[in-house]
Amino acid sequence: MQNQNISDIIERYLKSILADSRQVEIRRSEIAQLFNCVPSQINYVINTRFTIQNGYIVRSKRGGGGYIRIAKVNLTEDSTILDDLINLIGDEIDLNKAFQIIQSLFQDGFLSRREANIILASLDKKTLAFKSSKLENALRARILVNVLNRLRYDD
Repeated sequence: MQNQNISDIIERYLKSILADSRQVEIRRSEIAQLFNCVPSQINYVINTRFTIQNGYIVRSKRGGGGYIRIAKVNLTEDSTILDDLINLIGDEIDLNKAFQIIQSLFQDGFLSRREANIILASLDKKTLAFKSSKLENALRARILVNVLNRLRYDD
């Protein structure tokens, strides 16, 4: 545990709770107190590790009775989630975010390891080796959106 940072520990803690249920409701200050860190550290973990491309939806309510609700979603069961994901991709996506999406689909059991690896190979920097990263990210987005749409309608 010496090589782990506090963000990794908080992430693992929240994911262990989510392993038992598909949703967790937390109070930022309580979690910060539990891990003896500042509340902004909790925000950082949630904003970077519990994203839609990682298969999570986060809702929050601010104020005295405020909470943060994290829900694990199956990206392919709910078409609105796929629509949100496609909107998030937009006209460009970098390799890291594309990888997170494919990894979530694999972890949800919607893609086999082989299928995920084939898709990742088509999105890789070596495949899309353009001098312009903007062009590379645009082409990656087009490929990924088409793959997601194909998965949605293919039995």
